[in-house]
Amino acid sequence: MSKKSIMSDLARIDRLSDADIDYSDIPPLGEEFFTKPLADWPPGKRQLTIRLDADVLDWLKAPGAGYQTRINHILRAAMESCQTRAVRSAPHKTGAGTRRKLKTA
Repeated sequence: MSKKSIMSDLARIDRLSDADIDYSDIPPLGEEFFTKPLADWPPGKRQLTIRLDADVLDWLKAPGAGYQTRINHILRAAMESCQTRAVRSAPHKTGAGTRRKLKTA
């Protein structure tokens, strides 16, 4: 799909009024949907101390205030990416026999 075609579609959508949109295939949300959340959001935060390479920390701080929030967003994206892959692949087995012992001299 070309950029021109996409822009044309977006312009057409912008011209639609609410009355022009067919919502008939979307079931209505009952009151229980709004009174019974599935999870608390945002999840609670915990304080910790981590060590980062100086250049990584400089990069995180470069846009200005909020570098800890940026760290959290980056880690959340990585976590959610791993969860998506884990759902698609077979479960990883862990247990007593999975660790290799290091040989000592």
